[in-house]
Amino acid sequence: MMNRYPTVAEVTESARQLVSRFPGAGRLRRIGTSRAGRPVLMLSVGHGPRHILVVARPHPDEPVGAATALALAERVARGDRLSAATDPAIVTWDIILCLDPDGAALSHGIEEATAGPGHTLDTYYRTAYRPVAAEQPEWAPIESQQLPESQALFRVIDELRPFLQCSLHGVEAGGSWVQVTRDLPELAVPFQASATELGIPVQHGTFDALYWENPSPGVYVLPPPDSTDRLAAGSENIGLSTWCAPQRYGGVTAIIEVPMWATDLADDLSPHPEAAHVLRELAGLVRERGRQVTAVLDKARAFLPPAQDSPPRRVLEWMADGLYDLVADSWEPLARQAAAASHPDDPHRLTTAQVCALDIVARRQPLRAAGLLLRLLKTTDDAAAPGLHRDLDELFTAWCTDFETALRLRWVPVHHQAEHQARTVVAAAETALTALQ
Repeated sequence: MMNRYPTVAEVTESARQLVSRFPGAGRLRRIGTSRAGRPVLMLSVGHGPRHILVVARPHPDEPVGAATALALAERVARGDRLSAATDPAIVTWDIILCLDPDGAALSHGIEEATAGPGHTLDTYYRTAYRPVAAEQPEWAPIESQQLPESQALFRVIDELRPFLQCSLHGVEAGGSWVQVTRDLPELAVPFQASATELGIPVQHGTFDALYWENPSPGVYVLPPPDSTDRLAAGSENIGLSTWCAPQRYGGVTAIIEVPMWATDLADDLSPHPEAAHVLRELAGLVRERGRQVTAVLDKARAFLPPAQDSPPRRVLEWMADGLYDLVADSWEPLARQAAAASHPDDPHRLTTAQVCALDIVARRQPLRAAGLLLRLLKTTDDAAAPGLHRDLDELFTAWCTDFETALRLRWVPVHHQAEHQARTVVAAAETALTALQ
């Protein structure tokens, strides 16, 4: 039974073994090369005329997709014909094993850090790396950046014209949800059934999609590119992302999120009794903790590696340059809305789940920055570094404990995360395939 996330090397080796074990069923090929020269590999299983494209590890700090990708490949290679979507004679599954291998290398150790027993947010954030938006392959095109990883994905989409693209994401804490570029009505029931069976809460309300159409619990439909119904922190050019590329050929994309740590607050639909007050407290929390991390960064800038040579340093500078305020400011309309709600049934009242989603974001932003800065401070030999590391480490440890306690977090076993994500992918595939017939 899988008890930790596989590394990129382990996923690659497993893919090679699968091709050997099932002669003729699978093909492994290089579809591109990363900025640092690492291969971007795609495993294709099946020979059907229709294509499903699965993108694993688009974010390096979200390793669950690698485990899910292997489970899906194994299922199709075995000739699982429990549904048309997994019949290798009908559908070819094209699985990008890791879209951001450079980022995954900078998250080295994350797999062991989250292997039980004893895994905590503390060990996770000390190893996790998440690039700036312009260096995230799915997101970079909307930031006017042409990364080779993004271009490789676009080429595959143009070559295969998938009727479905599934992007495999994870979230540190909360519940599970799906974002789709077009509603897939038949997805709702199997998605919720899987989450219930595996003890994973469905996320009702999420920072990523607060203002999006929400046709069923945990399912959110991406607004049209020209819509203003998105967070201030969102992009006005979402149509340029790799998520929207399959629309050129009538395809749909599903972004499937599963939590590492779950909180039952994520699916609590009761009205929050003090939403406006709590939102303003959370805005203050993200600003203040961001300020504390930035204060340490200010003292360390002179001896840290320059931003042009250090991806972690670029993240720290990006976050210090107004990101905390951008996040906090985007919640003010919600706080005003909640304050104006006059009675318990007022539709403007925010639920406990919605407030929980923002609580998670407020706590994780400074932790991401602090974890990266601790790593940089540990690798420098400047005389000031140990003292700064000690001071920041004290804050970091307290914030992790506060996060776990405030949201009553519990670990979701890796095999449950991957199983739920795989089931959701298959359900999305069945729904999208049926719509074509």
